[in-house]
Amino acid sequence: MFLSRLALRMSGKNPPLNRLEQRATEADQIIEYLKQQVQLLKEKAILQASIREEKKLRVENAKLKKDIEDLKQQLLDKEKRKGVKPVAVPSADAATPSTSQPPDPEPIRSVSPSAAVNKDKAQRDGEDKKKKDKLEKKAGEKKKQPGGGEEEARTVDVSRLDLRVGRIVTAKKHPDADALYVEEVDVGEAAPRTVVSGLVKHVPLEQMQNRMAVLLCNLKPAKMRGVLSQAMVMCASSPDKVEILDPPSGAQPGDRISFEGFPGEPDKELNPKKKVWEQVQPDLRTDTQCVATYKGAPFEVRGKGVCKAQTMSSSGIK
Repeated sequence: MFLSRLALRMSGKNPPLNRLEQRATEADQIIEYLKQQVQLLKEKAILQASIREEKKLRVENAKLKKDIEDLKQQLLDKEKRKGVKPVAVPSADAATPSTSQPPDPEPIRSVSPSAAVNKDKAQRDGEDKKKKDKLEKKAGEKKKQPGGGEEEARTVDVSRLDLRVGRIVTAKKHPDADALYVEEVDVGEAAPRTVVSGLVKHVPLEQMQNRMAVLLCNLKPAKMRGVLSQAMVMCASSPDKVEILDPPSGAQPGDRISFEGFPGEPDKELNPKKKVWEQVQPDLRTDTQCVATYKGAPFEVRGKGVCKAQTMSSSGIK
């Protein structure tokens, strides 16, 4: 009996022992699994800590960016108070690397060094001088007239008025003003000009039709009761009487009125701010023979004669 048991033990086929060995193996596997889980948990904890650190760094990064912008503004304000021209400063995004590390505030010290400021100031001064020279050159060219003089230096006299012979083709009363006529006047151009005149009380409508007159053609066009007037009929005038100036016999629409002793080309359009017409008009008068004159020089159509009023002598012209 003893030998049978011994033989059984010797053969290694004891069921309790096998179970213990199996459990030991399972325990080793469980321990290995737990080790793996612990390692995974450690790695997860490290990752979470990295995420928290990254968030923290981002917050600090944003704060540093704001501090950089504040320092830039303070620097610009100080330079402005000292009279230094503004210098182009890189933005915080350009000065700060796009990493999770906090930005190095060192670029603040190099934003506007004196050398860079002086170099930029010299460059800007050079550009300003070039622009100023260019503007002055343009202004000088604008002032120059075809004859070589300058607009500001031109003498204000009758030569600057564009006075022409015209034919009043038709005339009618203004629809919205009882004292005004609206005329279509041929002044030698491709199409007639519309002219508004306050002559209703002085010249009958039938005398306005198809008659010759003297027109001032380079006044700035202006609306009169809604109708754009493009010239002015020249008249001898007094408080009580008005007469349209008559061109000489044989004059044609478009003939220029000239004045001996006052050469020069008329302005393309009289500038209202220069008040050329207002300065010339007081010297326009009829003489004792009813001849229209400027400082004694008659309104003349060369080769055809002078312009006159019908009866008004020694009267103003406007």
